[in-house]
Amino acid sequence: MNLGTAIKNIRKQRNLTQQELALSCGISQTYLSQIESNRKEPAIATLKSICEQLQIPLPILFFLSMNEDDIEPEKRKAFEMIRPSISSLVHEFFSV
Repeated sequence: MNLGTAIKNIRKQRNLTQQELALSCGISQTYLSQIESNRKEPAIATLKSICEQLQIPLPILFFLSMNEDDIEPEKRKAFEMIRPSISSLVHEFFSV
């Protein structure tokens, strides 16, 4: 799972700086930077706050952060088949 990269991509699409997002979430810019670089794993409460500010549901953030290693080997082919459709819907509904 690559939560940090997903957060960073959405933040940039929303034209927010790290400082702006961090301030609105009540965390430091340094901590947000560590999250975005996958050096720190935030608590669920922090992720919820980030998602609220980015206007995206937490489960969508989890979906966007998934990589091949998160899927059981026998289910990877099916996931790769449905991922483009789900990603398209996510982008349409949440502008990410």
